[in-house]
Amino acid sequence: MAERRRLADALEALGARLLFGLFALLPLDRASAVGGALGRWVGPHLGASKRAVVNLRRAMPELDEDAIARIIAGMWDNLGRVVAEYPHLREIDVFAPGGRVEVCGADIAFAQREAGRRTIFFSAHCGNWEIGALAATQAGFAVAQIYRAPNNPLIDNLIRAARGPDAGELIPKGRAAARRAIAALEEGRILAMLVDQKMNDGIAVPFFGRDAMTAPALARLARRYGCTVVPVRIERLEGARFRLVCEPPLPVPRTADAHADVLALMTAVNATIERWIRARPEQWLWVHRRWPD
Repeated sequence: MAERRRLADALEALGARLLFGLFALLPLDRASAVGGALGRWVGPHLGASKRAVVNLRRAMPELDEDAIARIIAGMWDNLGRVVAEYPHLREIDVFAPGGRVEVCGADIAFAQREAGRRTIFFSAHCGNWEIGALAATQAGFAVAQIYRAPNNPLIDNLIRAARGPDAGELIPKGRAAARRAIAALEEGRILAMLVDQKMNDGIAVPFFGRDAMTAPALARLARRYGCTVVPVRIERLEGARFRLVCEPPLPVPRTADAHADVLALMTAVNATIERWIRARPEQWLWVHRRWPD
């Protein structure tokens, strides 16, 4: 069984390397367009699309079938573009005048650094979510990014190499992540987190009107270590062009009831992400098993 798993991982990684190699040969805009076309062509026929349909029907029951089909096609287009853009991440200068990324609210992030505050930036799998970490490191922040590593370690290595040094320190989720996150905060690093995935042993928090198992680490760290919590929205504008928005920090409750404080903050986090998704539903990964069946 282990040998078969290793062989499957190797074949999957080989395919990914070939695809990355193809996209690397193309200019960024062309690679993004080809990736989007492949996503629209292949994605709707994959089994994961069935999960996306179920999620959309439950989360946004007001949508008709045509609207759902358009959103799913757009989701696969966006995901295909993200994959195609990985080999070109190091080419993207987030703060270049007239460049690929329109940055709004950067002063909010810089204000946290100037005040010497411990800070957690959170975002979601919207647009090209890698732009957030790029922006933070290119702005001179020392970043520790907590992420969910792919099940295939060879794919993980490929993506880590594509991210390069502009991703900051990468901390895979797991038992050691909390200890390393605490150490990173104590070292003066900011934490960057994508917090829109299901966590089986998380806490139930409302999301699109239904409870979703949600990782509470962000709220627990923010409450215990006095962190400012800054929402960072990434939106794809057109092709390989993006908008990054730092929103005002969320209030971090600190009362005698730790559980209530954590629930309140994660409810605000989920509500923020829901607002982003409702604005551009085709740019979120609806294939996650975000809610209990």
